[in-house]
Amino acid sequence: MSHAPDVTRRTVILIGGAGTALALAGCAAPSGSSGSSSKGTGKPVEIARLADIPVGGSISATLDQKPVLLSQPKAGEVVAFSAICTHLGCPVAPGKGEFDCPCHGSRFNSTTGAVLGGPAPRPLEKITVTIDGDRVLAG
Repeated sequence: MSHAPDVTRRTVILIGGAGTALALAGCAAPSGSSGSSSKGTGKPVEIARLADIPVGGSISATLDQKPVLLSQPKAGEVVAFSAICTHLGCPVAPGKGEFDCPCHGSRFNSTTGAVLGGPAPRPLEKITVTIDGDRVLAG
């Protein structure tokens, strides 16, 4: 008799403010749960694979046809932000240690979304993501 391996799901919760904190809460994923679904159902959708996000680096992805940025500050921890600059709405690009807006030079911390410089008036909007095995889920 074979048993399915236990799957662990970790939820990455971002707590706002200037000193943004990152918390991981573990819980068992329901047996047979895929975690992905169509837009608008309120169920998580896969937006990336953990292996595709370099530790200490970041990547671009999409969620509901909108650009997002994902970074992995430490192995197994992922943070996500809207890739829309808070200055004039230009798409922000991923980089090592920061996100850069090519339109007017705003720079954002890739771990917290905080403004590092430039005309952006506030941090990037945070997005809550869940790690399920190697899948990064949002929604």
